[in-house]
Amino acid sequence: MQNNEVYKDINEDLKWAQINKDVLKSMENPRKGYWISVAVCLFLIMFAVVGEVYQYQVGMGAANLNWPHMWDLYIATFIFWIGMSHAGTLLSAILHIMNADWRKPIYRFAEAMTTFSLMTAGLFPMIHLGRLWNMYWVLPYLTDRGIWPNFRSPLVWDAFAISTYLTSSALFLFIGMIPDLAICRDNARGWRKKLYTALSLGWRGDDRQWRNFRRTYLIMACFLIPLAVSVHSIVSSDFAMSIMPGWSVTSFPPYFVAGALYSGCAAIITLFILLRYYFRWEEYMTIAILEKTAKLTFAIAMVWTYLNLIEFASVWYGHSAADKEVLLAKFSGPYAPFFWGMIFCGSVVPFALAFEKWRRHLPTMMVVSILLNIGMWLERWMIVTPTLSLSYHPIAHDVMWPSWVQWFIVLGSFGWFGLLFLIFVKVFPAVSMYECKEMVLHRRELANKEISPVMANNPGGGASIGGGSPAPGVANKSPGVEGS
Repeated sequence: MQNNEVYKDINEDLKWAQINKDVLKSMENPRKGYWISVAVCLFLIMFAVVGEVYQYQVGMGAANLNWPHMWDLYIATFIFWIGMSHAGTLLSAILHIMNADWRKPIYRFAEAMTTFSLMTAGLFPMIHLGRLWNMYWVLPYLTDRGIWPNFRSPLVWDAFAISTYLTSSALFLFIGMIPDLAICRDNARGWRKKLYTALSLGWRGDDRQWRNFRRTYLIMACFLIPLAVSVHSIVSSDFAMSIMPGWSVTSFPPYFVAGALYSGCAAIITLFILLRYYFRWEEYMTIAILEKTAKLTFAIAMVWTYLNLIEFASVWYGHSAADKEVLLAKFSGPYAPFFWGMIFCGSVVPFALAFEKWRRHLPTMMVVSILLNIGMWLERWMIVTPTLSLSYHPIAHDVMWPSWVQWFIVLGSFGWFGLLFLIFVKVFPAVSMYECKEMVLHRRELANKEISPVMANNPGGGASIGGGSPAPGVANKSPGVEGS
C-alpha cells in the first residue's frame, strides 16, 4: 500500500472489475490467521458447553445465583452484547442518512456485527432462566397460565424490543447485500451459486430495481435509528425503574445508549484491523477510514464520560444515603480495583485516540480498542453487582465473585459471536462491492473537477496532474450489475 492511503479514504484509480476480484477472492483464500481465529472461537465455545452442562446438572447454585444476587455476570454480559449491536446502526443507518460515504467499505461487517451481537445477547436470558427446556418463557405472549402477568414490566419490554431489533437488523443487512449477492451469483459455482441465486431474489440491476432498492434501504435506515435508541433505553429501564440503590437514576437511558455506541465503535476498530489483515483489504479498509472511526469513537467516549460524571454528581448531591453508600463502595470497597479499571479503560485510554500518530498505528489501535471494550464490560458489571451486594437490607450485604461456570459461559459467548461472524465474512461479501464502486466513481469525479481548472490554465501540463485516467465507459455502468 502506498503512503497516500493515509490521506485517501479509497484510491479513485481502482477499477470496478478489480473490486469484484478482490472481494470475491477474499471469500475463498483468507490468511492463516483467519483459521487460527476460528479454532480459538471453537475452543471458547467448548468452555461454554462444559459450563452449561455442569450448570444444567447441578443447578443455578453453581453460578452463585441466589438471594441477593439474582442478577450478575449473565445479565451484565447480556447488556454488553446489546450495546455492541448499536455499532451497525450508527455506522450504517445514521451515517448513511448523513451521506458520509467513508462508511461504505466497512458498514457491511458492522451490520453483521449488530445481528450476531443480538443473537449472542439473546442466549443469556435463556441461560439465566436455568431451565432451558422452558426457553419459550422469555417470549411475551398472552396465556391463561400467567407466564407474563404484568405487561408493564420492563422485562417484557426487553423481549419485544430485542426481538424487533434483531428482525429489523437482519432484514436491513440482507436488503443491503442483494446487489452484491447478484455479483457473487454470476461468479460462483456449486453450492455457492445455488445459495446466491436464491438470496439475490432475481436481481438484474435495472433502473426500477435500483430505485426501489434505494427507497427501501433509506426507509429501513430511518426506522432502525429510533428502534436502536429505544432498545437500550428499555434495557436501562430494567434498572432505572427499580428502587434499588444506584439504579434509580434518570440519566440511565442516554447513558446506556452512549455506552452502547461507545463499545460498538471500539469493536468496529478491532474487527476492522483483523479483517484488513485476514483478507488483504488494505485498498478498502484504509488508514484514513480507521482514523475517522477513531475520531468518532473518541467523541462518543467523551459523551459517555460526561454522562458518567453526571451520574456520580446526582448521587453525591442527592439525599439517598443508600445510593451514596453504593457509590463510596465502588470508590474504595472490594470492587474498587474493577471500578477504577473501568474509569481508566473507559475515560483515560480514549485520549490515545486524540493523537494522530497513534490513530494511524495499527498495533496501538488494536490494543486501545480492546482496552475500551474491557472498560465497557467492567462498566456493565459495576452497574449490576455492587448494587446487589449493598442493597437496603444489611442482612443481604454480600460481596459476590463470579464462579468458574459463569466465566466459562461468558468466555464462550465471545467464541459464539466470533464464530458466527467469521463464518459470515467467509460466505458473504463483508465489503460492499457496489458501494465501493460508487465511492470510487464519486471520488474520481471530484478529483476531475479539482483538476479541470488547473488544466484550463495549463493546457500542456495535464499529463503531470492527477492519479490516472478512469476506466473506459465506467461512468455509464451501474455498479451493482457488473459481474466481471
